[in-house]
Amino acid sequence: MEYSPPPLFKQGASARAKMLLFALIAVGLLMADSRFKALATIRQAVGVALYPVQVIAMLPRDAFFATTEYFSSLSTLKDENRQMREQQVLNSQLLQQSRQLQAENAYLRKLLDASERTQLKTVMSEILYDARDPFSRKVIIDRGDSHGIKPGHPVIDDLGVVGQVTRVFPFTSEITLLTDKEHAIPVQVLRSGVRSVAYGRGQTGELELRFMASNADIQPGDVLTTSGIDGVYPAGLAVATVMTVDTKTSDAFARILCQPAAGVSSHRQLLVLLGDLAAMPAPPPSENTGADRPRRARREGAD
Repeated sequence: MEYSPPPLFKQGASARAKMLLFALIAVGLLMADSRFKALATIRQAVGVALYPVQVIAMLPRDAFFATTEYFSSLSTLKDENRQMREQQVLNSQLLQQSRQLQAENAYLRKLLDASERTQLKTVMSEILYDARDPFSRKVIIDRGDSHGIKPGHPVIDDLGVVGQVTRVFPFTSEITLLTDKEHAIPVQVLRSGVRSVAYGRGQTGELELRFMASNADIQPGDVLTTSGIDGVYPAGLAVATVMTVDTKTSDAFARILCQPAAGVSSHRQLLVLLGDLAAMPAPPPSENTGADRPRRARREGAD
């Protein structure tokens, strides 16, 4: 008994015949397109028609890539922003250090010039810290007995006298500043030659000329220098500038306040003067000072 498929499932031509037919059609289309470009218009029309379908099909992929790139870019920007802030802080710190080094270099040059002008052996020192006593004006430097420093040596900076060595340790020394209440320094008015003694006023950071007559030839703006008569400070070093002269006091003496010339509050390097200060030439006596009048009178009486 032969089996035959029902009419609904009859396939017509065989699969081999269909494959051969379509192969011939494909070869013919390829040859026609290659030689005559006959399918270019059809290809463009099909591309235009399928473009929206391609775009819609690619939307999930593009959205995924865009989201990934967004978060990746955001993370990268955050890292770059953090690195730039760190670099900015580092650059700011380096700039401040550079400015500080430049200022310190300029100050050290001035200090070396001051060392050459003193004509004495000097020792460069640096302030370590202030003394613990809040009622005194003292600092500790990083040079001591092993560096040739002795009690009584004067200390200066590029602007003038800072103070005097009062205590010496093997590797450090204590400097009493001019403004300390226990410190006094003989001075001379550069303009008139009047001699006096400047006393420190403690925490105010000022100096005071005591026991000066109300008619003394001193006025605001006068520069005070060391007189050299004490044998401690060489003559001619800047000490202070007169700020106020008050002659309207209850006693016979004027109230004279001065501003120290040294900049110990703004610098860390100081010069300690060594050597024999007594060997330095003494300043010429001034005709305006009261200290010379008794000697002159005694000479005239002797004659």
